[in-house]
Amino acid sequence: MHKITAALAFFTAAFLASCTSTNSKTASSSGKNTREYWGDKPGPQGFRTVVIDAGHGGKDSGAPCRYNGAVEKNLALNVARDLRSELAGRLKVVMMRDSDTFVELDERAARASKYSDGILVSIHWNSSAFFMHGPETYYWRVDSHGLATRVEQNLNAATGSSNSRGLVRRRLRLTRNPEVPSILVECGYLSNKEEAARAIDASYQHRIAKAIASAIIAQAAQGDAGTGELPKSIHAPPSKNSDRRE
Repeated sequence: MHKITAALAFFTAAFLASCTSTNSKTASSSGKNTREYWGDKPGPQGFRTVVIDAGHGGKDSGAPCRYNGAVEKNLALNVARDLRSELAGRLKVVMMRDSDTFVELDERAARASKYSDGILVSIHWNSSAFFMHGPETYYWRVDSHGLATRVEQNLNAATGSSNSRGLVRRRLRLTRNPEVPSILVECGYLSNKEEAARAIDASYQHRIAKAIASAIIAQAAQGDAGTGELPKSIHAPPSKNSDRRE
């Protein structure tokens, strides 16, 4: 009986060790430690690179605006280019796309992950019920909370509009899957008539880009200081196309 019990204990221990090893390999898929993989750490300070991702592009137009004919992919690229100009000379900028080209979401996440000294900022415009308006900033990783908080605060101050969901923790391929701090910014609602009119104004686009740039620069200098308590970590699997529409 003692021999059987000992044998069971041995096989149980071996099985648990195997599971632990498998989970460890999954969490270290790119050779990084688990904190890098999950993002369970304070937000970045002193980073040198900003990967700017203009949402959609090419065959993917994004959200259309029924009021003025604008499309999300073009407006996102405009803001992304303005953001690059605002950061020039302060931080290295990498553009995910700088023309009307299509890049798969998984490819965007993979490209951003190559810059271990950087962050990813994805630029979008929203669409929903006509009464919704205002910027929203999405994040998932713990180390992205401070940056997302700064961006959302700056955008609310710059646009004077906050009738939206504000700061949102959501598992998306561009907030969960990159192995660097990453946020997705919805600059406003193209489905709202007043906000859609502002969205096509070049000076308004520049105001948004400047607000985002200011938040990025503050994060690089100060880290999470003044952005509140960090959220609890959530070890959810990478997002995939079948999870939900992105």
